[in-house]
Parts: sequence; C-alpha cells; structure tokens
Amino acid sequence: MANVSFSLPSELNPYVEKVASYSNYLNFHGATGSTITNWAQQYLPELYAQEVERYGNRSISSFLRMVGAEMPMASDQVIWSEQGRLHLAHENAQVNDNGVITTAENHSVRAGQTIVLSDGAATPTVIKAFVSEVASDTQFTVLPYKADLVGNIAGFNTTSDAPANRCSFFVYGSEFAKGTAAMTGAVKPKFESFTNKPIILKDKFEVSGSDSAQIGWVEVSGESGQGGYLWYLKAAGDTRVRFEDYLETAMVEAEKGVDASGIEASAIYGGSGGNNDPIGSEGLFAALEARGIVATGAYDSVNDTISDFDLILKELDKQGSIEENMLFLDRDSNLNVDDALAAVNAPNPGMSSFGVFENSEDMALNLGFNGFRRGSYDFYKTDWKYLNNKSTRGLINDIKGVLVPAGTSSVYDQILGSNIRRPFLHVRYRASESDDRRMKSWITGSVGGAATSGDDKMEIHYLSERCLVTQAANNFVLFK
Repeated sequence: MANVSFSLPSELNPYVEKVASYSNYLNFHGATGSTITNWAQQYLPELYAQEVERYGNRSISSFLRMVGAEMPMASDQVIWSEQGRLHLAHENAQVNDNGVITTAENHSVRAGQTIVLSDGAATPTVIKAFVSEVASDTQFTVLPYKADLVGNIAGFNTTSDAPANRCSFFVYGSEFAKGTAAMTGAVKPKFESFTNKPIILKDKFEVSGSDSAQIGWVEVSGESGQGGYLWYLKAAGDTRVRFEDYLETAMVEAEKGVDASGIEASAIYGGSGGNNDPIGSEGLFAALEARGIVATGAYDSVNDTISDFDLILKELDKQGSIEENMLFLDRDSNLNVDDALAAVNAPNPGMSSFGVFENSEDMALNLGFNGFRRGSYDFYKTDWKYLNNKSTRGLINDIKGVLVPAGTSSVYDQILGSNIRRPFLHVRYRASESDDRRMKSWITGSVGGAATSGDDKMEIHYLSERCLVTQAANNFVLFK
C-alpha cells in the first residue's frame, strides 16, 4: 500500500484555540505573496438592511387621473368639432370716413342689422350704426345714428391703418321699416374641427438568468409594491412605474411634427415616408399654446396681488365662464397665490386662515389656501409634482402652472353606446375586441416563468398607443 499524506495550505492551518487569526480565516482583502494580510473582517460595520427612500414616492403621474377620462378608439386619428360663438363680432377691421368697413376675414353681417362700433383706442369712442349696404363677404357700409358720416364724429379715429387703431364691432340687432321685405341671407352656425393622432410608446426591462438568481444584501422596495432582496425585482418595478409616468407626461408634452421638422416619418415608423407624413401628437401644453389662454408673468413674483388674478377672471369672462376651476401650480406660484390671498384675508389681513383642528386659532395655523372664490368663480388649488420634480419640469422651470376647468362636455362612449358627460380632457387609447393597447405588458425569454426563446434572460415589454384630446382649450390657462 502506498503511503498517502495530506497537507493543508499554510493559509488555513488549524489553530488549537478558538480565536480568529490570519492562519485560519480567509482574507478577502487580498494577499501579499503567500501571507494573508490586513484581515479584520471580524470587525464588520453595521449594515442597514433596507434601502433608504430618499426621494419619497418618485412617481409624478396623477394629473390626468384627476382631471381627465380615458376612452377607447379604433382609428388612426380622432376628430372632434367645437362650437363657434353665437354672436357676430370682429376685431381689427378698417373703417373709412364714409363708413365703409373692411374685415380681415369673411363676415356674416347683413343689411338692416345694427352694430356697436369702437375705434379701438385705449379710451375708445363708441358709436351705434345701421348697416345700409353689404358689398361683399369682407366689406359693408354703415350709417351712424348720431351723424351723417362716420368721419364727422368727433374723436373717432379713422385715419390710421395701424392695428392698434383699427375698429372692432359686434351686431346687437336690426331695424326695418314697415312693409319691407324679409332680411336677405341667413347666418349658418360656424364650428371648428380639430384632429389628433395617437403615438405608440414602448419600454423594456431585461435581466440575465444569472442575475435573476442573485440575492442582494440590501432589502429594496418600490412605488409599485415590489420588494425583497432581489435587485432585479426592484429594477423591473421601477421600469413599470417609469413607463406609467411616461404615459402621462407624453400626453402633457407631446408635440406635432411639421414639414420643416428634422424628424422623418421613416425614422419613427421604419417606412419610406418623408417629412410630409404625420408624426408626433398634440399634448396639453401644445394645445394650450395654440388654442388656450397663455398668462405670462402671473404669480411669478412675491409682489403679485389679487388684482393680477382679476385679469385672468376677465379673460375667463370672454370665454366659457366655467364657474369651477382647478389650479395646478409649481411651488413658487402656489406660495405667491397664498401670499396674495393672505393680504386680503379678513378678519386677519396679512395672515392666512385658521383651518386645522376644527378651525381653532389656539391649536394650529393653516398658512395656505386650498380653495377660494373670486367674483363668480371657484378655484381649487394644489401643487403639481410634475412642475416641482428636479428630474421633470422642475429642471426647466418655464411652466408655472395650469388652470383646468371643471366643466364637462357630451361625448359618445363606444363602450356604453350612448352619450355621456366627460371632462374636457380625454385620453384616447387604441382598443378593439381582439387587442387592448391601453397598457400592454408581456414576458419573453427563458427566465422568470417565460419559455418563448432559448435566450438565457427575461425581458418584460411594455406598450401603449394613445393621444390626448383637449376640448374647449379656450377655457384653460397656461401660466408661464
């Protein structure tokens, strides 16, 4: 029989006493030659088991959930129409001394009607006039009630063609002599048609089979409820929450492409189309820039007063005059509105209202306002996290807030098969009996229960196809 002997590496020589020494413990800090050095892992630092949520709830979506509605659609575009104004009025018209008025666009004024005419000055001269003749779709003649010609009315500026001095007018009635014929012509209702197209949003999470079986040292948690010691669960949950945020921020920020855009449709859709193919979509901000009220400089200073807000009320009076409205503001504007309200707050001018703990002055002081009424309007005010977050609009800081009317419009619901009342903001998503693209997710690969390919990984795919319909944008206010 052969003599067999065994030996241990010098780094793992047993020790007769139960003590830690460099010769019977592995040193993971490295070695110099055959000697293990710097071993001190018996003095491990204290380790916190949970990940610190230093940013709180990081999701910024909630705006459209509060003020909008989601509705399915089955087409490549959505078209809606909006009413024109009921009464006839024009701005930036020209009038000469003989009372010939020329409008910049086609008018619907008819002979025999009566109008109120203003010269458009800062302190306007206003006259009442009778429409004696209609020459064309852009020109008609008026005779003033208090003079034979417009040019003979003192103070009425008809000599300058500057836009600031052009006239404005509206029709208030008509007058006919006894036994005369009926009015010539008729006014047809005018409405405007708008369109938008959905965009396809995608995202993906990926983890290898090895990483999915790895246990981390720190317990993690996320906004969607995921948690545990597996890092990939945290990453997968974050990807889903981020994508859900994109579903809202894309509806707020989306922009329609134009012919001069550097983006070709082929770059997005993979086709052979050129710049003339439609790309992008109209988001909330783009719709308000084009069709809404844009207020620049409102409540971006601590010196703003309640009178600055009154200017907004006057603009709302010119539109739909919707009584209830919601203000979604960034932090600075929110505080400036609080200060402006506190300055006129009775019985505590210069202070805010007592409103916590049953309105007890001795127990708490509420230094903010959640709502207020001014004139004939009610306003409900809140912060918009999207405008404050440093990784979203809080980084850009150009949009200060949005005023959203709380009114509703009648729309046809494809699911219920009837007309229902919905808010002015609709998120339209593609859906049919065979495929619902509101928010799709699926797993591919060979890890995590999937068995769709031989790849040693798991992929979680997300997809949505949607657009935003902003109806009655003239009742919204964009603060910049």
